[in-house]
Amino acid sequence: MPNISNRAQHMPASPVRKLVPFALKAKQRGTKVYHLNIGQPDIETPETALTALKNIDLKVLEYALSEGNIEYRQALTDYYHSLDFTDITPDNFIVTNGGSEALNFAISTLCDDGDEVIIPEPYYANYNGFTNTFNVNVVAIPSTIDTGFALPPIADFEKKITARTRAIVICNPGNPTGYLYTREELQQLTDLALKYDIVVISDEVYREYVYDGKQQISMLAFPELSENCIIIDSESKRYSMCGVRIGCLLTRSKKIRDAAMLFAQARLSPVLLGQIAATAAHQNDGAYIRSVREEYTHRRNVLVDLLNEIPGVICPKPKGAFYCVAELPVDDTEKFAQWLLEKFTFRNETIMVAPAGGFYSDPELGKKQVRIAYVLKEQDLRRSVEILKAALSQYKLEFTI
Repeated sequence: MPNISNRAQHMPASPVRKLVPFALKAKQRGTKVYHLNIGQPDIETPETALTALKNIDLKVLEYALSEGNIEYRQALTDYYHSLDFTDITPDNFIVTNGGSEALNFAISTLCDDGDEVIIPEPYYANYNGFTNTFNVNVVAIPSTIDTGFALPPIADFEKKITARTRAIVICNPGNPTGYLYTREELQQLTDLALKYDIVVISDEVYREYVYDGKQQISMLAFPELSENCIIIDSESKRYSMCGVRIGCLLTRSKKIRDAAMLFAQARLSPVLLGQIAATAAHQNDGAYIRSVREEYTHRRNVLVDLLNEIPGVICPKPKGAFYCVAELPVDDTEKFAQWLLEKFTFRNETIMVAPAGGFYSDPELGKKQVRIAYVLKEQDLRRSVEILKAALSQYKLEFTI
C-alpha cells in the first residue's frame, strides 16, 4: 500500500461537510433534511449572469490570462470605484478560482514552513486547511459569545506576535459568527500591523450583506496599510454563484501582487466561464443586492428570535453575513449533530447543522455551539427551529441520567 503524507494525515476534516454521509443515509431512509450547515444560498443567481452563460458564442474555450481577463478585472475595478476606492486599477487584482484560491495565494506568498498567522476565533474552518497545506501555524485569539464575538483586546494579539508572525487574518463580516468589525477595531489592527510590519489579510466576501443600517468598512479604507494589506473577495455569496468558482486577491502592494502572480501562473488560469458570468453579474446589480439584503435581514430576524425563545439556547444577533453561532444546552454538539441525522426525526424530518468545534483551534471551545446558515426561506427556517426544539427535548430525555 502507498504511503500517505503527514500533511494529508493531519488535514482537518470540514465541520461543514464531514456529516454529509449521515445526511445522505437519512435521505435514503426517506427523511427530509433541512440543510442549515452550509452557506449555499437558495437565492436565485442574477439573470444577467445566467443569460451571459446561455449566450456564449465562442468557438474555443481557451485559457484565461493568469491574472484574469481584462473584462472581468475592469468590472471589479468599477465595482471598487463604486465603493469610493477610486485608486484601484485592474492591475491590483489577481482573479482566482474562488476566494479559497485567493487565500491560498496570500498565505503561500507571505509564509514559509513554520511561520505563523494570527486569527481571531471562531473562524472560517477552511483557514485550518489552507494553513495546514503550507505548514503554517495558526495562532488563535478567542472571542466569546457573551460579547457577540467582538474583536478580542488588541493586547491579546500583540502578546502573540513573534519573529515568525507574518499576518493577521480576519473575516469581515465574519463566518461563522456574522460579527461586523467597527472602524475602531480595524484601526487597532492597522496600527498593530504597521508597528510589526506584518500583513492584514481581510476576507470580505460577505461585504454586501450587513444589516440594521450598518455598513461594512473595508481594510482598503486605511491607506496607510497599502503595503501591508490583502483583500480576499468572491462572487460566490454576493451573487449566489458558488458554482462559478470566481474570486480575487486584491492588493495595492506591487511587491505582494508580483509574488502572488508566480503562483497564479503556476496554476495556469482562473475559470473562463466563471469570469463571463461574474462580469455580467456586476451589470446594474444595485437592485439585486438591495433585495437580497432585505431577504437576509428578514431571515436573520426570524431565525435568531425563534432560537432565543428555546430554553437554554443563546444566540447573539449577527450584524452581517448569513450565519449565526448558537450555544445549545447539550454536552457535545458533534454528537448531537450526528444524532440528529442518525437517530432523530420529527414528522419524518430533521435538520443538519455544523458543529462549531471545527471553527476553533481548540474544538473544546465550540463544544456546545453550532453554526447555522440562514440560507433557507422563512417557512423552512421556522420549521427547522421547530425540529430543533423537539430534538433538544428528546435528546435531554435520552441522555440525561
